[in-house]
Amino acid sequence: MAEILHVGERLRLRKADISDLDYIMKLEYEPENLKFIVPFDRDFHTKLIHEGKAAIDIIVEEKETGTPVGYLMINGLLTEAKEIEWTHVIIEKKGVGYGHEAMKLLKAWSFEDLKFHRAWMDCKDYNARALHLYESEGMVREGLIRETIITNGVYENLVVLGILDREYEARKAKGLELTAQ
Repeated sequence: MAEILHVGERLRLRKADISDLDYIMKLEYEPENLKFIVPFDRDFHTKLIHEGKAAIDIIVEEKETGTPVGYLMINGLLTEAKEIEWTHVIIEKKGVGYGHEAMKLLKAWSFEDLKFHRAWMDCKDYNARALHLYESEGMVREGLIRETIITNGVYENLVVLGILDREYEARKAKGLELTAQ
């Protein structure tokens, strides 16, 4: 039985299993997504699913149907500083609010369930849609790493974003986060 990590209004997060591998690879290597992420190969994800302790793959799925609508890769689960990295946030079904709900679920799981102090991620500086989503969900731009990765022979910049547990709690107090299900 799949391990459910957190449940929201329409979506839930569950730990990925080996049967999700084709879906994860499809999302990572889809041309529209590939220009914004650094993908990992099938062997990497297979090992992560079978042996992952410090990092895991998560499937975002519709609560009612179990249909996958996105995938997350999370790192830093064993850090002493209680700092979690949201490495990949890929939502397949765009334009229906699933990105916002997935981010709310990810924050609730990170801060309420796992009791992390800080969550962070990076994002290519020209990924305007993702940056808008992350910032509207309370992520704060913490810096710019200039020309840090090469994509198709071109150096690219990464924006580093983060949110602290107290910032999440303040958003929750204002009614900006999910309520308990």
